[in-house]
Amino acid sequence: MEEALGPPSAMAEKAEELTPMLSQYLELCERYDDALVLFQVGDFYETFCEAAEVTARILEITAGFRVAVADQVQEPEETTGLVDRAVTRVVTPGTLTETELLADADNNFVACLTDGYGLALLDVSTGEFYATRLDRPEAVEAELERFDPAEAVVGPEAPTDPFDDGCMVTPYERSAFELEPARETVEAYFGSTSLASEAEVRACGALLAYAEYARGTTTDGDGERLDYITHLTRYDPREYMLLDAVALRSLEVFEPRHVHGLEGAALVETLDETACALGGRRLRSWLRRPLLDADRIDARLDAVEALLERVGDRERAREWLADVYDLERLVSRVSRGRADARDLRALESTLSVVPDLRDCVADAAADSDLLAEVHEALDDCPEVRGLIDRAVVESPPIEITDGGVIREGYDDRLDELRETEREGKAWIDDLETQERKRTGVDSLNVGHNSVHGYYIEVTNPNLDAVPDDYERRQTLKNAERFYTPELKEREDEILGATERADELEYELFRGLRTEAAAATERIQATAAAVARLDALCSLATVAARYDYCRPTVGAVGEASKASRPSSGAEASDGREASDASRPSSGPSAPDGIDVEGGRHPVVERTEEAFVPNPTELPADRPMAVVTGPNMSGKSTYMRQVALLCVMAQLGSFVPAERAALPVVDRVFTRVGASDDIAGGRSTFMVEMTELAAILENAGPDSLVVLDEVGRGTSTTDGYAIAQAATEYLHDEVGAYTLFATHHHGLTDVAADLPRARNLHFSADRTADGVAFDHDLREGPATASYGVEVADMAGVPPRVVGRADALLDEGAVDGDGDSDGDDGPARSKTPTASTASTDGGELPEKLRAELRAVDLADTTPLEALNLLARLKERAE
Repeated sequence: MEEALGPPSAMAEKAEELTPMLSQYLELCERYDDALVLFQVGDFYETFCEAAEVTARILEITAGFRVAVADQVQEPEETTGLVDRAVTRVVTPGTLTETELLADADNNFVACLTDGYGLALLDVSTGEFYATRLDRPEAVEAELERFDPAEAVVGPEAPTDPFDDGCMVTPYERSAFELEPARETVEAYFGSTSLASEAEVRACGALLAYAEYARGTTTDGDGERLDYITHLTRYDPREYMLLDAVALRSLEVFEPRHVHGLEGAALVETLDETACALGGRRLRSWLRRPLLDADRIDARLDAVEALLERVGDRERAREWLADVYDLERLVSRVSRGRADARDLRALESTLSVVPDLRDCVADAAADSDLLAEVHEALDDCPEVRGLIDRAVVESPPIEITDGGVIREGYDDRLDELRETEREGKAWIDDLETQERKRTGVDSLNVGHNSVHGYYIEVTNPNLDAVPDDYERRQTLKNAERFYTPELKEREDEILGATERADELEYELFRGLRTEAAAATERIQATAAAVARLDALCSLATVAARYDYCRPTVGAVGEASKASRPSSGAEASDGREASDASRPSSGPSAPDGIDVEGGRHPVVERTEEAFVPNPTELPADRPMAVVTGPNMSGKSTYMRQVALLCVMAQLGSFVPAERAALPVVDRVFTRVGASDDIAGGRSTFMVEMTELAAILENAGPDSLVVLDEVGRGTSTTDGYAIAQAATEYLHDEVGAYTLFATHHHGLTDVAADLPRARNLHFSADRTADGVAFDHDLREGPATASYGVEVADMAGVPPRVVGRADALLDEGAVDGDGDSDGDDGPARSKTPTASTASTDGGELPEKLRAELRAVDLADTTPLEALNLLARLKERAE
């Protein structure tokens, strides 16, 4: 594929012998040497030499190329020599602006990463521009997962590992990343900025330069300035809840892992009742970056509540919002000079809705500071609206160079030309009647075509009646076409008036577009207000329709005050005891997670009936070990708790009777089984990698959801890892933790831990198998009912019967290891200090070593490695 990029070697070798047109092509290939140059020749786009061969092979597939489009920028009739051409556009995944190529409800970001971890992100289609500086590769990866860019520009020495396979990585010229050129570029757009580091300046400057490059060159050879990029937002990722790719995937925030009987059953579809593209993108942005500031969360909740209570105003607002076009992308096209007449009418139509939106939100604004801001920002730009309405016809044509765009009465010069055109055409309309009378030929007709112009057509049998002043213009098989001097004179008048009118219309339209572009910042502010209003109306609509409640949300850091283990008294087993004297959260801050009648927002929509469940994880006892049979609801319940936290922190009401929630800084999940065969990682290795990331990065303000740990290896190894992880999360991390397991021995561990508790989902054996009530209850489960569930799944009766017999004989213990005929049935659980990989006893020396392990002095990875070494020595 590389042979299609840059100047063709065969052409470069004979550069002095090339025709002027091919020399022009070679020059453009040299300038855009990382792109496939499409070179306009007449009505077609051409490639040559090696590029033509590659293009022929890839035309019918999606290829990983940047494509440089070299248009003719001069009309052929304007020159007797070579037509001027220039690259007017470089098409790349991250710089698309064409509406038909973009998803309405999501942003299309291009990222830029420098050494020093400066990160900039730009949506070229809307002008949204963000910058931050990170401190380590894992943080870069997390931010890229959050924004999901379609393309990334990387500087010299910048890492490329954080980018996934769906992101095109684009090296760009080194000079763009140098500090001074980058600073000049940034200041040319924004003046002085609040960028805190040189790495951010270099990332932003290089990204702006790349965006200009992708939009093509101006007549002076520079990139096209993007005047609609008017704001640069510097942010700190620590201001938002972090949801990494594992959490987004397992919680099904944007993409469903399973279809729960409903197409598109992900959280975003559950919450998305937005009426326009602006609101849809804003809601997804909020979902990607839930807030950590309790005041900002409450401001959104106040706005949702105010809209929830005013049903009529909300529904009228939604009706008006449905008439809103995509203002952000419209104004970017206007600013770039790419908008057509229909775009301007769409802009006018949307601005005309704004006064009605202001009326709808006026009452609610009294009860919400956020809605008051929205109300204030809803500027309908009356001068722009009026200008477009006076100038552009209601239903303009697509082309803006062929006339029919500007209203009559807008410009006197244009009206005069059109009157001349109309008078000429009226004279021609009368000509047919006059000439029929003069010649006596009733079949005579007057017509027009683009090649020969106006003509008088007479059939062959009537040629004897043709007057002497008719001059032959065209011979047909059965007729002749003529013109008269007077017809030719009128034709020249009409065509001259038409041509001058079309040119004047285009000139007037461009001036009109420039005047509209001058209001870019005002229109962008209105677009942002409309987006917020639509997203808030969506959340209020969902809350009303599905009986959600307003959560009480605390402040970040409250959990760390209440639940991090104290350095004071120790429990008898050597672990730190709960400190009753530690600072408590304020009266308005929830004391941990306290939910009554909580429901899973997605699953409840897809099931005929859903059983609500409570959650009580106080800050001083934030861990729960959850047991129960397969299919009893453990996974759904734990995801439910995580989703309630995500929803509350984006500013949404939640599906519950009552909910008091802390502000959590991160949500970690270890759910389900997956492998990475291409990367050489087994299912168990993937599981351990995810577990290690959780143990390394979770803190007391985090929420950790673990759905089975250690099931990809032998029971004794897996149980030892699960117990060690449980103790580490309890003793060292102090995060809100829900740990679902079939290792029933962990319930004894949880019972001994002062800040942990046991919860379970029960089930009853019936004649048909197992009946699940999906009720969450205190205490541990008594059994996993694995054999019964296997029977329900259709495992052959002979296998089910044999499994039952083995359990009854005590040949297999309750956690799945063969233990001979003498062991107890269904209840024996190995412990980390006594069990070995083959069911026998560990040597006393190793047992002593394992008992002496102090997890407080080891990192999670060191603990896992230690267990692995002990296992090897035991074997």
